[in-house]
Amino acid sequence: MSEPVARAAELLKGHRASIDRLDAILVYTLGERFKHTQAVGKLKAEHDLPPSDPVREAQQIERLEDLAKEADLDPDFAKAFLNFIIQEVIRHHRKHQE
Repeated sequence: MSEPVARAAELLKGHRASIDRLDAILVYTLGERFKHTQAVGKLKAEHDLPPSDPVREAQQIERLEDLAKEADLDPDFAKAFLNFIIQEVIRHHRKHQE
């Protein structure tokens, strides 16, 4: 293996290790996030609160879009992700209402 190819392989290995660690962080973070999402759904259902809060959702979408821009992340991706989370809150709320 030539020196440039060996160096590229070593760099690739380092990037992949970093990606693996970041994937673990994401999974644990999402796990924690959805524990709270489920708790919100349950709390809303127990107190007969509406499953969605359009004002808060709009604020959160704006906040996440700003954070995404700061992090050089596609704001549309961040918005889609938050919409997914909002739908999970609503789904858990309905589940607890049953």
